[in-house]
Amino acid sequence: MDTEDNRNALGEFLRARRELVRPEEVGLPGAGLRRVPGLRREEVAMLAGISADYYLRLERGRDRNPSIQVIEALAEVLKLDADSTAHVMELARPRPRRRRSVPRAERVPDGIAMLLDTLTVPAFVQNRCTDILAANRMAAAVSPHMAPGVNRLKALFTDPVARELHIDWEKGTAGVVAQLRAAAGGDTDDPRLAQLIGELSLKSERFRQLWARHDVRRGESATTRLMHPQVGELDLRREKLAIAGTDGLLLVVHHAEPGTPSADALAFLGSLSTTDSGTSSAPQNERPRG
Repeated sequence: MDTEDNRNALGEFLRARRELVRPEEVGLPGAGLRRVPGLRREEVAMLAGISADYYLRLERGRDRNPSIQVIEALAEVLKLDADSTAHVMELARPRPRRRRSVPRAERVPDGIAMLLDTLTVPAFVQNRCTDILAANRMAAAVSPHMAPGVNRLKALFTDPVARELHIDWEKGTAGVVAQLRAAAGGDTDDPRLAQLIGELSLKSERFRQLWARHDVRRGESATTRLMHPQVGELDLRREKLAIAGTDGLLLVVHHAEPGTPSADALAFLGSLSTTDSGTSSAPQNERPRG
């Protein structure tokens, strides 16, 4: 990922989303020879009520701060949902040039670390790059990828065990990449984020394709389906809670609906984890960013 000064984040987003819209979705004929997928630039400009030259300047990064009215018109043409519209507005917001700061250590607040050990359901703390900084024993009992020191994104895309564990792997990978886009927002100058995206782009074709789509999704509540080697299928709700006073840390909690087989399976795993003294929930409280 390039720095904020030489990267055309807004133009990249517009082009990627333009290529995903079929002409017939916006009332245009789809037949005939088309050199590019999706809509042509001049078609987007016409439907949005702006000049083709102005839209070309936006895509090529010669104009990076369109008005709210222009963004809303483009969002309608490109079929953007609320999350994607908020994202493109953030990309178009003027940003002052800034010096790259010295990476700071990410620290899990003491109270959150204590809370983890009191929870009877799988829970962990992650940063916006999905590095796990702390986890409880229940998290480790559910998945080896819910442990301090693991990057969940790298595990999901590069570890065959993760693909076997996640029943809805295709859907899950699409979701986490869209959430990473949302977490990154307009901050294109984070060296840790750049390193992660570059590494995954080299190692995973699936990640490379998903990142190129520029999908955006906030970290809403969702269901995770796992095939656990000891207890079989687990259907778990996933909640992501922002930790106040931190730079984007999240408390991620998985829980099952009471009275379901998944709830019984979690309880059984909990009884097993209490006898496993080798499982550590100690947070990595001094992990540097970048």
